[in-house]
Amino acid sequence: HRRKQPLSAELGKEVVFADDDNVVGEKAKAAAASMNEGDVLLLQNTRYRAEETKNGENFSKELASLADIYVNDAFGTSHRAHSSTVGVASFVPETAVGYLMEKEIEYLGNAVDSPKRPFAAILGGAKVSDKISVINNLLDKVDIILIGGGMAYTFLAAKGYSVGNSLLEEDKIGYAREMMEKADEKGVKFLIPVDSVIAAEFKNDTEFKTAASDAIPEGWQGLDIGSETIRLFEDALKGCKTVVWNGPMGVFEMENFAKGTYAIAKTLSELDAVTIIGGGDSAAAVNKLGFGDKMSHISTGGGASLEFLEGKELPGVAAIQSRN
Repeated sequence: HRRKQPLSAELGKEVVFADDDNVVGEKAKAAAASMNEGDVLLLQNTRYRAEETKNGENFSKELASLADIYVNDAFGTSHRAHSSTVGVASFVPETAVGYLMEKEIEYLGNAVDSPKRPFAAILGGAKVSDKISVINNLLDKVDIILIGGGMAYTFLAAKGYSVGNSLLEEDKIGYAREMMEKADEKGVKFLIPVDSVIAAEFKNDTEFKTAASDAIPEGWQGLDIGSETIRLFEDALKGCKTVVWNGPMGVFEMENFAKGTYAIAKTLSELDAVTIIGGGDSAAAVNKLGFGDKMSHISTGGGASLEFLEGKELPGVAAIQSRN
């Protein structure tokens, strides 16, 4: 069975796959009953059961009926209150988090709650709306916030600049202005791009140039932070002892607009600091650019990392903590 080979090779023993569309049907129960000490059984994808995403109690009990101990090591799904991440924990005698979960909680938790200072957060990606709660939470914790990516243009618009055809969330301009004012009140250094690499079209093979943030012409769109912004951000990061990065600085998938993301990744790789990459596109970018092994921690969670940085309680973690 091709699906079991990589896991079997990793564990050094055969992994039996319970090919049971009911997940905990007769096939799975029979396979579990025939296990000897040291055997490994892999169940079918829990999404085969509609009750999974609804945290259905009956399905949770069915999952629990196969085990004496429940270990959750899937940080990337710990922000979801599903049967396999939350419900099952209520019906198994012993529960625990795995080593990866422990590492995620340690790095992200320490960064947010007891960081070595100065503490900087780098936030990028496409939309301000994705990062509203993150910015709001981190403003109470960090010393420096650096804003890049498509979301930066909403902040530039909040300063009264024209952003051409750049990505813009007009309904979030007021929020962006409010966040910059809050940062000023709290003494948090809040840096947004002073220049951008702008393009005639949204594609790699197009005319592009660098323009100051207050001089983006009509018809052009910002796809990366510019060289002056790179220098500004690099200077701000010097001496920082904790850095959390979530979201690329530009369209890093396109070679001509990956320089900002590359520069930030390189800078972090050379810092004497705890550097935490908050999953999702940031993790993909750091790994693609070859800096993965230079970071203190690359989170395996996209949404889970984001919700952790927002200060939310993760249901999958809480379900185990409440039992221990």
